[in-house]
Amino acid sequence: MINMTLRYFLLMFLSLYSLSIFARPVIEIEIRDHLFYPAEIEIAADTKVKLIFINKDNTAEEIESYELNREKVIPGDSQGVLFIGPLQSGEYPFFGEFFPKTAQGKIIVK
Repeated sequence: MINMTLRYFLLMFLSLYSLSIFARPVIEIEIRDHLFYPAEIEIAADTKVKLIFINKDNTAEEIESYELNREKVIPGDSQGVLFIGPLQSGEYPFFGEFFPKTAQGKIIVK
């Protein structure tokens, strides 16, 4: 009976531990007044990351990054998700294609 209980707790511990290892970081970026907040984010190298873009403007914005090979339209007053990585160390700029003069951001990978 003790052996069975020990196995059960060990299995539960390993299950929860493995979930925390494989959980990917989530970063929220707000689009407000055609600007990104924060405009720069840091992530660890060789890590897959979930970016949630929350568009507070009432107009759409297209997130574009040539270096990340990503683009996504985020309608006004809504949100969208982009997955990036794993990436090597470096800087990866992104911008809002509909408002490129103001909507500028950068992902710094260390």
